[in-house]
Amino acid sequence: MGNALFIIWRESAEAMLVIGILYAWLRRQPDPSVGMRYLWGGVATGLGLAILLALVMLGVIRNLSADGLEYFQLGMMTVAAGLITQMVFWMRRHGRTLKRDLENDLARNQETANWWGLLTVVALAVGRESAETVVFLYGLGLEGHGSGQWLLTVGLGLLLAYLTFWALQRGSKIVSWRTFFRVSEILLLLLASALVIGAAEKMINLGWLPTGIDEVWDSSRLLDDSSRFGNFVASFTGYRAHPTLAALLIYLGYWALVIGVRFLPARSRQPGHA
Repeated sequence: MGNALFIIWRESAEAMLVIGILYAWLRRQPDPSVGMRYLWGGVATGLGLAILLALVMLGVIRNLSADGLEYFQLGMMTVAAGLITQMVFWMRRHGRTLKRDLENDLARNQETANWWGLLTVVALAVGRESAETVVFLYGLGLEGHGSGQWLLTVGLGLLLAYLTFWALQRGSKIVSWRTFFRVSEILLLLLASALVIGAAEKMINLGWLPTGIDEVWDSSRLLDDSSRFGNFVASFTGYRAHPTLAALLIYLGYWALVIGVRFLPARSRQPGHA
């Protein structure tokens, strides 16, 4: 459940950052009481949207055949990997201006007395993080765990997120929001790559992809992915002690795409590049 804990912690901390920015802006206004009601109403609405999505997904799962469930799980793994990757690059592009953009949206809504606009902004921000968490967790294949374990993981993730938010808001000289996002985005990309190779293996099992070579190497003596620690590393990074050629190529292709998207724009801005 370590990857689930990480997802809940990271996404909750990001949602708390958004709420914290809006809360601090409202507290500086002459009469914050009205805005606060819409702020917390937006938070509740966003969480409600995520719960609704989770219930819909559970309803779909219960009505699927065994083959249909395999296809659905494959689709969710692929969607989760894509959403994680997209989120990382979205935050990289917009992270520096997130505070300013949110405050500008609030100022426009206040000028027109459009408090429902504030509620919508908050609901979409919180709902996005919460809904992504639901998709990510299902994509990780964690729907089969007991409710007690889930409640413990969610509670611990939220507690860690709050402690992280509390520490970073107090301006730690060691760790900043910039450092938090940089480190967590690397871990998120590793997690997305694990989903990618998991989806590739599921497609091989369904007969959609040829394996090529059944076992490119055997590194089980170094780290066995069937051991407890090895399984944790495998589920978090996509490591395989006995990778097939097809899955390995897709895994490497994912990282080639990520690295290309990350560094190509920087090179293209240099002199001599179009």
